[in-house]
Amino acid sequence: MEAIVEQFPRTGQLQLAIQVSANINYSANAARRMVGRFVADEIGYMLRTGEPTLVVGERICWRVPVLLAFPDSGPVGAVGTVDVNVETGQILVTPGQIAEITQHANDLAANYTRTAGPAS
Repeated sequence: MEAIVEQFPRTGQLQLAIQVSANINYSANAARRMVGRFVADEIGYMLRTGEPTLVVGERICWRVPVLLAFPDSGPVGAVGTVDVNVETGQILVTPGQIAEITQHANDLAANYTRTAGPAS
């Protein structure tokens, strides 16, 4: 598990005391399954999920990597991330993020098929 601090001073002394409280009603595995279903249904069937990371920010969420995977070779690369609220299970994704994931997947697929060649 990992906590990500998004803003901190680049120089000088840093003193950090973190106290966070949340009910984790959705596990990392549950978040991964939810995102897997979401991306397969809403974006593309060749997308899979990676290992979630716990992110502490404005809200506490699981950040789930989205990977492009081909049937013959498995995962070929990351195309984005989707967050899931640990308390509510809400998938936190915007239409803009969906468009970015789609574009990254299309770009990666095009580059992969050019370098690897078409499947036989």
